[in-house]
Amino acid sequence: MAVVLQYLVYFLIASSVLSMVRVVIGPSLPDRMIGLNLVSAQILAILVILAVAAERSIYLDVALVYDIFGFVGILALVRYFTGKKEEK
Repeated sequence: MAVVLQYLVYFLIASSVLSMVRVVIGPSLPDRMIGLNLVSAQILAILVILAVAAERSIYLDVALVYDIFGFVGILALVRYFTGKKEEK
């Protein structure tokens, strides 16, 4: 089982690299944002797999916090790039 999890982590790292290529050379801003969101999800999956492999639940807490910050970060970037002002 450990070998399968190790190969899965390698696969996710490789797909994260490919997603980062999309972030860097994406033809448009929405493509880059989707690529960034995909990288965030893949890193979250890697953290969860490492938590299962190490049998440590504390890593799941780290993954949860990472996911929350990733989501809030994507929302902040979308808000910044769309240029919408807050109504008071």
